[in-house]
Amino acid sequence: MDRGWNTRLANGQVFGHWARLVGDEVAEHAQPVALKDGELTVRASSTAWATQLRLLQSQLLAKIAKGVGHGVVKKMRIQGPTAPSWRKGPRHVPGRGPRDTYG
Repeated sequence: MDRGWNTRLANGQVFGHWARLVGDEVAEHAQPVALKDGELTVRASSTAWATQLRLLQSQLLAKIAKGVGHGVVKKMRIQGPTAPSWRKGPRHVPGRGPRDTYG
C-alpha cells in the first residue's frame, strides 16, 4: 500500500531532475509545467523551440522513461510562450476592437 507515494516521487523526479533527464540545451529553453495522468505539459521559451520539442518528443519521452521509469510520462503536450491576451479582462468590449477605426 504505497498511497500514491511512488507516483508523487516519480513526478518530483521529472521536475527536480529536468536538466539531467532532457539535457542542458533543452532544459534551457523548455520547462515542465504540469504532470497529470501521464501527460507532461512543457512550456517552450519560443515558438521555434516549441516546434523543435515536438520534433524531439519521442526521443525526450525515451530519455525521461530511462531516467524515472516507464509509464510515468506517457505523452507530452508542448506549449509555446504565453503572450498577453487582449480578448480577456474587465474592460473587454465585444466587437472588432481597434481594427474598426475607419469603417
